[in-house]
Amino acid sequence: MDLTIPDELDGQRLDRALAALLPDHSRARLQRLIGTGGVLVEGAVAGKPSLPVEAGQRVRIELPPEPASEIPRPQAIELAVLYEDDDLAIIDKPTGLVVHAGAGRHDATLVNALLHRYGDSLSHCGGHDRPGIVHRLDKGTSGVMAVARNDRAHAALAGQFKARTVAKEYAALVYGCPRQPGGLIELPLGRDRADRTKISPHTDRPRDASTRWELAEDLHGFALLRVFPRTGRTHQVRAHLAAIHHPCVGDERYAGAQWKGIADPAARRAARDFPRPALHARRLQLDHPRGGERLAFEAPLPDDLRALLDALRRAVAPEP
Repeated sequence: MDLTIPDELDGQRLDRALAALLPDHSRARLQRLIGTGGVLVEGAVAGKPSLPVEAGQRVRIELPPEPASEIPRPQAIELAVLYEDDDLAIIDKPTGLVVHAGAGRHDATLVNALLHRYGDSLSHCGGHDRPGIVHRLDKGTSGVMAVARNDRAHAALAGQFKARTVAKEYAALVYGCPRQPGGLIELPLGRDRADRTKISPHTDRPRDASTRWELAEDLHGFALLRVFPRTGRTHQVRAHLAAIHHPCVGDERYAGAQWKGIADPAARRAARDFPRPALHARRLQLDHPRGGERLAFEAPLPDDLRALLDALRRAVAPEP
């Protein structure tokens, strides 16, 4: 894997620079690779993680081969492609599709679908098990995702996510209606110390997290929000909305059975039966990884979320 140090990482330690360019690899793993001679800077073995790097330097990383059983295979899974060129693909990820293999899931992922469509023309900066993957959406979250089709594009996109110049907008259908028209949630998040499956402020390893939101529609017991995460922590939007007591409808992990408190029978049934967090990545803005022009992509609300929204609107509509 070949990378070029961008201007914004000039003067950084080698391990820090690589961690910024390769967010799917832990800094500890990158330090081990450097220590074992697996990282070359301008053709010479780096030797130590603290080596300062310069903008424009070429870095080669020799990742150990993946076990054959862990290498994903192409699978003919239909993809909704919003945009594609030689550097970049923009996908409208459906709900229920896992981004890459993990515990309990080894195929039928977005990665398998990308390999079927693009073959070897995907980046491998994130490892052979995550070709093309620069960022992720939860299994139950639908919407816009960017995919890198080569290592240069991956490094450029990862740099934008790191610098927080990528603009993201979500649509969230939540319990309750906020009293204010909008707000900013700045609440550090990490693995909950009592429940490791959840992300929360009650953590031993907090990381800064910032989310802005706007009220889009008052549904009398529910609300449609526009949500603008400024950072990209795991479960950030879901955890932040739960922290202000407006969790997503359908989010069993963060909302529980909150539908039981809904007085209107039709609205209660609609909320009870919605099978996933009512969260959709609606819009993504970024700079093209090669040309630099600002691009914006939108994915319409999926059918299930639109149907839920319509059901709640009917439930609160005044009698004629």
